[in-house]
Amino acid sequence: MGLVRMAARTAVVAGTATAVSGRVAQKQADKHAEQQAAAAPAAAAPAAPADSAEDPMDKVKQLADLHAQGILTDEEFAAAKKKALGI
Repeated sequence: MGLVRMAARTAVVAGTATAVSGRVAQKQADKHAEQQAAAAPAAAAPAAPADSAEDPMDKVKQLADLHAQGILTDEEFAAAKKKALGI
């Protein structure tokens, strides 16, 4: 009877360890996902100043190319051009 009891106790301990390990792994994965989500907007923020430092005429040329390709409508082109020129 002692051997069966020891085997059962070992199975319970192993099962508990597996369950705890799974919960720890899930918490770490959640924490990692939260950190990545928090870092994503911070990484996108530095891109905004680079756009504002861009030459407005270069931006208008890019918009004109998009308009010529038919990607932008006349109204979208006019609005984007005013925005790029600060009008």
